[in-house]
Amino acid sequence: MTSVKIGTARTIAAEWVKKEASREAGFRGAYFSGSTVGQPDAAALPAASDIDVVVVLDQAEPPLKLGKFIYRGVLVEATYLTWNRLASASEVLSSYHLAGSFRADTIIADPTEHLRRLQAEVSLRFAEPEWVRRRYEEALLRVEHGIRATDTSAPLHDQATAWVFPTGVTTHVILVAALRNPTVRLRYLAARDVLNEYGHADLYQDLLELLGCVHLTPQRALRHLAELERTFDAAAAAAKTPFFFSTDITAAARPVAIDGSRALIETGRHREAVFWIVATFARCQKILAADAPLELQREFAPAFEAILADLGVADASDRIRRGEEVLRLLPRLRDTAETILSANP
Repeated sequence: MTSVKIGTARTIAAEWVKKEASREAGFRGAYFSGSTVGQPDAAALPAASDIDVVVVLDQAEPPLKLGKFIYRGVLVEATYLTWNRLASASEVLSSYHLAGSFRADTIIADPTEHLRRLQAEVSLRFAEPEWVRRRYEEALLRVEHGIRATDTSAPLHDQATAWVFPTGVTTHVILVAALRNPTVRLRYLAARDVLNEYGHADLYQDLLELLGCVHLTPQRALRHLAELERTFDAAAAAAKTPFFFSTDITAAARPVAIDGSRALIETGRHREAVFWIVATFARCQKILAADAPLELQREFAPAFEAILADLGVADASDRIRRGEEVLRLLPRLRDTAETILSANP
């Protein structure tokens, strides 16, 4: 894929909505989401990024996430959302995953005009402390509930996923409090910038400690990425069973998972690459467990086990102990979020 401007990518994604998504049963509109929200049309869309589109459907349950695909040379990630999730401005303002998309005009299609009315109210009230506080409290609850839901009888890849994602949501608490985009892959990098800006760099070190990567070297990170690259290609080739993340493990999505992580490591941000490397490793292992021959599963298991060992979470007891450390940090995380909220000009 060649580099394109964000404005061009938006135009192409909007064309896909008009030609394809609008034909879905119960179509009620679409809007942009993700890392490009609020960015100017003239900015370049990074090679390791996609253009996120949310398609709103009036259905009781949304279809399986469509995910990443290439449309006219642009990597699009499409997600379905049920109409009732956008019933009121208060519901959107309370949700840290939804509110950020409506702080700017992101509307692609709006046949009922409800989305534009919603966007006008949400953008007006987005920065009110009451709503910011509700959103970062929601993120704190996600951390706590995720950590407490640990199932030590699950396969290793599921246990790793259940550990790394709630641990990573600690960064979202900080980003939401600072009115920043709670990005997925680059969450640690974004949180580092916020904590440095507000004078809480010591907390960032604690977040890295919880992830287990504070002492990881660039060389070791590159070694793990090389192993992930092999695992990724094998999983993409073997994949048959549909998972909600399936399109993240495809040739089209490879620049995001592999090239994007390499770019971070090579620019001195190797610790910030760890979260998505682990998450992608776990997803690849889940695909291999479902669809690959046993010998292939055995071939790629040691690489996954190695990165977990480097992060100090090789055993279930290690992950439980680390989860308890995350829970103990939550009061301080809440206090820091409130400090950031109060100091935000």
